[in-house]
Amino acid sequence: MGTPDFAVASLDALVNAGCTIVAVVTAPDKLAGRGMKLTESAVKKYAITKGLIVLQPEKLKDPNFIATLQQLKADMQIVVAFRMLPEIVWNMPPMGTINVHGSLLPKYRGAAPINWAIINGEKETGVTTFKLKHEIDTGNILLQRSFVIGEEDTAEIVHDKMKLIGAEVLIETIKGLASGNLKEIPQLLTNHENTIIPHAPKIFTETCNINWNKSVEEIYNLIRGLSPFPGAFTYVDGKLFKIFRSKKELAVHQFPNGKIVTDGKTFIKFACADGFVIVLEMQLEGKKKMNVEDFLRGYKINDQLTNQK
Repeated sequence: MGTPDFAVASLDALVNAGCTIVAVVTAPDKLAGRGMKLTESAVKKYAITKGLIVLQPEKLKDPNFIATLQQLKADMQIVVAFRMLPEIVWNMPPMGTINVHGSLLPKYRGAAPINWAIINGEKETGVTTFKLKHEIDTGNILLQRSFVIGEEDTAEIVHDKMKLIGAEVLIETIKGLASGNLKEIPQLLTNHENTIIPHAPKIFTETCNINWNKSVEEIYNLIRGLSPFPGAFTYVDGKLFKIFRSKKELAVHQFPNGKIVTDGKTFIKFACADGFVIVLEMQLEGKKKMNVEDFLRGYKINDQLTNQK
């Protein structure tokens, strides 16, 4: 059960491991793009190439869908980047329903674990396989594997590492469960220092709006954590200005926070609490994504305060 590209890596690993996949469940086709063409999910496209049965229920409690699942008699269900399942679905197979989650649970439960780990400046993250139960991302842990988040890693880079690592951990998990050698470990609600465990809620527009009163490090991490989608933004000349890549310049300065500093040819940087954030790749509303030098060849930008909305 999965929808985006992230889930394809796990499905491919299952196929290559020789697992018998009785069906693939994914999102219904939807209208997308400029021409509003009916588009299939990444998981469906892959499943079709392998000749797998594809189910696309509008509602997961649909009696016909439930009946179809029961007829399939799956030993186990695998969930990777899919919707929340009703109990009648996740509690159906005898070996349970396994979820592949993009964090080291119990840290970063929720919809956007990759983004929030980077935004919060974490130096490592990882993948957890666990058994689904009622409360989201709280089931018993099966396996975990950690990896380093590089200083310049964006959400896209971490995503691409994680989907491959997640696929490997999933296969290890299934083999462990099949052999009876894998023990479930209940999740702890707090860590040893009794500090609050960070969560990973859905990203909203207000999360992406850069607050130039924050430190260089905080803003740099926000930009990395939201790149390439949905993208951290500010406003320039009243237009949305997304920043996808940047670098840090720690400095004492006299500029007000949010001040745009540029030579009009080679650089754009924004003043913030303890220095500047130098823009490397950006996109102005109505224009293509480009590097700063290309942007400045065709657009005159004056030293100004970013006009926050």
